[in-house]
Amino acid sequence: MKTKASAYRLQYLDWLRGLGALIMLQGHVFHSFLKPELRGGGPFMLSQFVGGMPPAIFLFLTGITLAFLMDSVERKGLPAHARFFTVWRRAGYLFLLAFAFRLQLWLFAWPSPWTDLLRVDILNCMGFGVAAMSVMALFRTEERARLAAVLGLGIAFASPLISQLDWSWAPPLARSYIVPDYNFFGFFPWGAYLVFGISAGSILRTLHPEAIERAMQWAALTGGVIVLAGQYFANLPFSIYAKSEFWLNSPAQVVIKLGVTLLLLALGYLWTQNVSHNRWSWVRQFGTTSLLVYWVHIELIYGRWLGYLKNNLTVVQTIVAAVLVILLMLLLSTIKTYRHALWARVTPTLGSWGWALPVKPQRVTGD
Repeated sequence: MKTKASAYRLQYLDWLRGLGALIMLQGHVFHSFLKPELRGGGPFMLSQFVGGMPPAIFLFLTGITLAFLMDSVERKGLPAHARFFTVWRRAGYLFLLAFAFRLQLWLFAWPSPWTDLLRVDILNCMGFGVAAMSVMALFRTEERARLAAVLGLGIAFASPLISQLDWSWAPPLARSYIVPDYNFFGFFPWGAYLVFGISAGSILRTLHPEAIERAMQWAALTGGVIVLAGQYFANLPFSIYAKSEFWLNSPAQVVIKLGVTLLLLALGYLWTQNVSHNRWSWVRQFGTTSLLVYWVHIELIYGRWLGYLKNNLTVVQTIVAAVLVILLMLLLSTIKTYRHALWARVTPTLGSWGWALPVKPQRVTGD
């Protein structure tokens, strides 16, 4: 049985994931459909500025759920090698999803270059990051919370240095997984969000249920402080790095996005506890089926289905398109969640029309 606190935990994580999905949908619609000559205006810049948050949110939440998994196998008393390989299986599952996703896009875009199958997207980054952090399963949860926080900062602050190294010797695929690049989700700096999520998830697992609300208050305070700190250091007229690009590999950007994510995490907890608890929430609905929404909308928006809309809409038309895509994805998400209940309602009606439908056998249990 789920406790009240654990129910809130699942709800606010789903809410934050759903919010990330919403931001992602509008950002991709603007990126794909808006006319090129309008991309210097405020609406597009705002859309893409906000649209930079979902990858950080999704990686952070992946880290939280990974920390829950590590803590769970630790509590079961599994030996070190079993805990290690449990995390590797999770990484393998994410890689399987990543390559299945790329394969589907490649087949639907045929003919297309086979190198598209190897593109490093966010699912690849998740799989690589989980595999790289599998060693954290060897530590206790309390140790993991501290180590992951330090390691996350290390990844963030090392990112400009990684960019400055000579990677000409490395295969392009290896560089895509590691080196900061505008076109790929390299471990530097994106992996920092996953590692910070491991720290946050480990902290949550060490708390008593009644302490979670206080932890969310600290999360909001910490988030606000590090956002201000990140902005301060980003605006300094000097840098400790020979070369650093804010939108590519800057530690300040990582810190700012982490702070915003912590603020949204606290907001999600507050909202689900006091406003939408025990009620259907359309934002949280997106969070429960975020993978499906991500998978389908990428093909819909960037594939051939709506090709006549690409680079062809005004700002108002793009806003309307974004709303329609969001509503369509919400419908898909809701059908996915409630498909069994919907089928149970539809079956009698279709049966009355003379259609023979398979009936799912009912499990019989004894007293």
